[in-house]
Amino acid sequence: MFRRIAVSCIFLAGAFQLVAAEEPGVLSVTAAQRFADLALACVHKEYPNKISHVLASDADVKPPRELTPAFCGCFDWHSAVHGHWLLVRLMRTFPDALFRSEGAGRDLTEPNGRAHRLRGALPGGSRALGLRASYGLAWLLQLATEIREWDDPQAREWEQALRPLERASAAHIKAWLPKLSHPIRIGEHSQTAFALGLILDWARTTGTTR
Repeated sequence: MFRRIAVSCIFLAGAFQLVAAEEPGVLSVTAAQRFADLALACVHKEYPNKISHVLASDADVKPPRELTPAFCGCFDWHSAVHGHWLLVRLMRTFPDALFRSEGAGRDLTEPNGRAHRLRGALPGGSRALGLRASYGLAWLLQLATEIREWDDPQAREWEQALRPLERASAAHIKAWLPKLSHPIRIGEHSQTAFALGLILDWARTTGTTR
């Protein structure tokens, strides 16, 4: 028994050391760089991709880069959204980090990048709002919140670019909420408590009361 405990402690110590900061509870620059690298590799990787929406016509059969051009990587739409949130969060937390100039900042600001393609960023329009409303759109509002709270000139540009999608997401969620007959408590994407927590963050930041 003692040997098992000792081996487990050694394994856990090695695992925690990979992400440990100089101070307990503080994310180190090294760990932040690893997270940024993961997100950057993800948001640019279009395939494999799980597309989930109802087809209304042949026009809806398109590759991810055409269906949701702003968020087309990371296997599915909502993962691409919170991958972008991670990049913004890291750049806000570590403004002088190398990943801002090398990848993360450029990914969000380049002329042919994602900001100007947000017009087609909602997956399947209003036809794909089951999972999206409870999870994906909540992450979209969290991304908007993170950008709005960041005191940075680039953030103001992204805030303006994201605003139409932010308003559309909020409208979809507002239409979705009255249809809920009960809380969804399963530990999957459709679980409502997690999504409502993200939505609450956005509502408090924007002063939205209804």
